[in-house]
Amino acid sequence: MDDDAKERAARDSCGWSGPPVIVSEPAALTSAAVFSSPHSGAVYPASFVRRSRLDPLVLRASEDAFVDDLFRRVPETGAPLIAARFPRAFVDVNRADDELDPALIAAPALRARTLRVSAGLGVVPRVVSEGRAIYDGKLTMAEVKGRIAACHVPYHEAVMSKLRRARDRFGIGFLVDCHSMPSEGNRANAARAEIVIGDCYGVSCGADISDAVVGLFRRAGFRVARNAPFAGGYLTHRYGRPRRGYQAIQIEIDRRLYMDEARVAPSADYAGFAKALEPVIDGLSDLPRILGTALAAE
Repeated sequence: MDDDAKERAARDSCGWSGPPVIVSEPAALTSAAVFSSPHSGAVYPASFVRRSRLDPLVLRASEDAFVDDLFRRVPETGAPLIAARFPRAFVDVNRADDELDPALIAAPALRARTLRVSAGLGVVPRVVSEGRAIYDGKLTMAEVKGRIAACHVPYHEAVMSKLRRARDRFGIGFLVDCHSMPSEGNRANAARAEIVIGDCYGVSCGADISDAVVGLFRRAGFRVARNAPFAGGYLTHRYGRPRRGYQAIQIEIDRRLYMDEARVAPSADYAGFAKALEPVIDGLSDLPRILGTALAAE
């Protein structure tokens, strides 16, 4: 069996079926922004749910539920929205494909190469929020590679394709990576930020972009912090290359603004929050044009 056949067999055996990514395109591409929602996927393969030791609701604890829906107006602004269908607990595209966990995968030569992997948060996670173990046993390397081939690879292909298209057309590709954050700590500190903007401490995009994004959220009435406690993940690190014409920023939204975390369901404030987010989305899409050639020159 050749390498391509082995990869197809691994992909078919991992339990995923159907398209892994939804790309919502604008009627007319007028923005250099590309929006990404990598952790909002809520299609849980039946074989994965059966294998997990967690009940289906607890299994969703790491999911950025409804973030793709909150940003659904993105195509109306002239930009594409890329959203995962698969859940983060199944495979995490905000990790490198070689962040493999030796405590989860039956491969004795593996070594944990990052602290995230040691904590059980590799490309195929071992735990969900609060360190709750997903499995009773280990996975085979073939299954892990199958998940990466079926989900991780096409997601990153979609992101890179849309960023290149934006750069070729507008001189810049601007990734807006959209996430949500648990609110446990916020209950103890009412003044904590509701929105956290991550630019990898100035590495993934220019300060003018970060300043502008912070300003958009503050004008919409939100408390905003930068790089603390979330400075940006693998997606912003990988695609934020200002000298090559690519800028990337991460947005973390406090879940208590729009959802009931215990039930993983929209809260009574959902519609109001979505409405408050509309001018921010419009501003993010328009940001590359407003800042003009200064972005492409950085």
